[in-house]
Amino acid sequence: MASPVFVLALVAARLLLASHCSDGVGFQLKLRHVDAHGSYTKLQLVSRAIHRTKARVAALQAVATAAGTAPVLDPITGARILVAASQGEYLMDLAIGTPPLYYTAMLDTGSDLIWTQCAPCMLCADQPTPYFRPTRSATYRLVPCRSPLCAALPYPACFQRVCVYQYYYGDYASTAGVLAGETFTFGAANSTKVMVPNVAFGCGNINSGELANSSGMVGLGRGPLSLVSQLGPSRFSYCLTSFLSPEPSRLYFGMFATLNSTNASSGSPVQSTPLVVNAALPSLYFMSLKGISLGQKRLPIDPLVFAINDDGTGGVFIDSGTSLTWLQQDAYDAVRGELVSILPLPATNDTEIGLETCFPWPPPPNVTVTVQDMVLHFDGANMTVPPENYMLIDGVTGFLCLAMIRSGDATIIGNYQQQNMHVLYDIANSLLSFVPAPCNII
Repeated sequence: MASPVFVLALVAARLLLASHCSDGVGFQLKLRHVDAHGSYTKLQLVSRAIHRTKARVAALQAVATAAGTAPVLDPITGARILVAASQGEYLMDLAIGTPPLYYTAMLDTGSDLIWTQCAPCMLCADQPTPYFRPTRSATYRLVPCRSPLCAALPYPACFQRVCVYQYYYGDYASTAGVLAGETFTFGAANSTKVMVPNVAFGCGNINSGELANSSGMVGLGRGPLSLVSQLGPSRFSYCLTSFLSPEPSRLYFGMFATLNSTNASSGSPVQSTPLVVNAALPSLYFMSLKGISLGQKRLPIDPLVFAINDDGTGGVFIDSGTSLTWLQQDAYDAVRGELVSILPLPATNDTEIGLETCFPWPPPPNVTVTVQDMVLHFDGANMTVPPENYMLIDGVTGFLCLAMIRSGDATIIGNYQQQNMHVLYDIANSLLSFVPAPCNII
């Protein structure tokens, strides 16, 4: 198919050359907020996040629709279809080929394919680095049509015995080209490297749209083409610092993707909930949400509003590429109603930043305002969301706002709600685990 935007820089103890990550091998990536160097005000950062969130949701809805309506295409037409991708939110530094060509790619937990723009390019989007030239790499190999990796594409096709791809994301960017294998090097040009040979990726010759100052995409979804699946074992984790913090966040693979040390440092128990498969959106990390509490009060929400519908719409999933949580409208109304009931402030709309449920801030001198924790009750796990992760104070416009957006059907757990939480995606065991953590120091 990725809000704060981050750039990843690899941190590793040594050079690692491996075909995959075993249980005893792993590496850690640092993340930084791309907007940190944009000199944005808090209001601008929030407004940008809201804009990206709405665009992301529109993209995901388009993918769900395309999953059930995409026509069968001939190979040549299929290779030339411009498929849309949502604007990226996390960016990672990596290199491709031998010798390595360094570039920045969008990181996306909502898709599988790894791809970059390749020369010669019949149609290419703007990017900050040169296009990858396969003829200049000693390790570039085309993926044959009979390969299982070719069969793993959503719409596999063959042209002159070469696997070609088309990929549906949503809006903003697009790619089509050939599926190939290459050596990937993770880490910035001046850092310690991890090299992985024979990584399947899309070499895009027809691309368009907005690449968010990147040169491609790295999918971390649940399918066989994603980076996490190709690296093996199929697990990764991340820990996101506070939305406005200058401190880097982190992403972990292999043996580093564990919550054991986080649990010991935070003192909180690790919570785990099963991942659920949605056939219409199989790459996304769906979960079973049973209800929501504010403080000690369980809100009157029918659990069926969180269910996946027969056509693949609805449901609840966690997404690295959505900034603010997109909450199903009945659940949103229940949260809004409870906030209006318990906060001694008049409710209003902060139209300048586009949030629906707001209260004047700061309160009068004689008024005390207490905002309690929100708890998301998943199947077998409770995710505690502290006030700073679901309420937002905008000192410029003078509002305290619910940092969530009303949704017609699906609920998306955005990364604003995941601040200072270590989240582990265990694809092999179909579990999502999490624990509160000081992400700026772990």
